[in-house]
Amino acid sequence: MTATIEKTKPISEDEKRLYVPAERTRRRPEAIAERIKDFIRTERLLPGDRLPQEKTLIEEFKAAKGTVREAMKTLETQGLIYTRSGPGGGAFVAQPSAQHAMELLGAYFFFDQPNLSEIYAIRKALEPEIAALLAGHLRPAQLAELESTIRIYDQTPENVDEQYRQRVAELDFHSQLAQLCPNRLLGFLCGLMHNLLRDLPLARRIYADPKPTSREEGLLFQYRLMAALKDGRSEEARAIAREHMDFAERYMLARAEALANEENE
Repeated sequence: MTATIEKTKPISEDEKRLYVPAERTRRRPEAIAERIKDFIRTERLLPGDRLPQEKTLIEEFKAAKGTVREAMKTLETQGLIYTRSGPGGGAFVAQPSAQHAMELLGAYFFFDQPNLSEIYAIRKALEPEIAALLAGHLRPAQLAELESTIRIYDQTPENVDEQYRQRVAELDFHSQLAQLCPNRLLGFLCGLMHNLLRDLPLARRIYADPKPTSREEGLLFQYRLMAALKDGRSEEARAIAREHMDFAERYMLARAEALANEENE
């Protein structure tokens, strides 16, 4: 019996990059960087621990000085190591921060930024789950910090600059919840959405729009959410957060349309 090959549609260049094994495309410095990561894991090095000297790494990996230096630069860019000059200097293991990782991922969208609907699709799916997880599990100091953030924007702004600061503080409230989330990956993904919003030119224009609306309604959602979080009402917290995200998306899309219409007049 002759085997037949099922015809499939051609694979795009982007798909090819996804399916090609990393070993085939990895440059020598990148391969060395991965081996240094393996060394850190194997030796169970912790943030602040010193890495071997450059000469030792060259001998260990049988690599040129320039290759090792480029590998170390890659790791430094990733936030995994830092260097210090002078007496007692050298290369040390670093603790990558979530903010640094978000900035690196944000660079991926530099030339093709997500739109508001894409960002809010993720926020609507994930942020209610954060609220549900946190209900009844926040310490008094954490609740107090959230309340202090709300107080930044619980009064009418006196000018456009203050209004912009208030809108950013509203987003900071949600970022604080994301940072407190016990599911670190869930919190990180929501924090990434907040960062993308902060960097989105259209969102910044909306935040600076001198004709804001529904500030009081947005505040009401957050006060209701805070009450549910304090009382441990998990399902209610989830529902309030989802309702809030639906409202926020409608508001942002409406303001985006209004600004576009003003430009076309």
